[in-house]
Amino acid sequence: MPFIHTHVPEATPAATREAVVQAIHQALVEGIGMPEDELFNMVTGYAPGQFAFSRSFNGVARSDAVVVVEITLRRGRSDAMKRALYAAIARKLQAMAQVEPADVFIFMHENDYSDWSVGHGRFAMALVQQVGAPG
Repeated sequence: MPFIHTHVPEATPAATREAVVQAIHQALVEGIGMPEDELFNMVTGYAPGQFAFSRSFNGVARSDAVVVVEITLRRGRSDAMKRALYAAIARKLQAMAQVEPADVFIFMHENDYSDWSVGHGRFAMALVQQVGAPG
């Protein structure tokens, strides 16, 4: 179950924010086989001056409208899968929300089954894959 935290310029209209969420969600569903009902994306707006970034890092020319996508998910995707996912997110953001690919900044946090609880204070997944003492 990926959890997404997306940072957009504060002035981003509500309809564009929704398009950003849907673009990222579609890329995850198509790219890594995430189930359709696993939509968890917290969108935060940042004001001018709240996000300092290089306009030219790594040879990429960025505008004032950078969209930052933080993806937290269970460990296990290959580098090839991640590469394809990042490309799909950039493509879909451009097509669905008019976000320029140069303005898409993505990074991933990986963790394990035991790092998730999504309700009632219980583990989100059965821990049969992990060997060890009951905890």
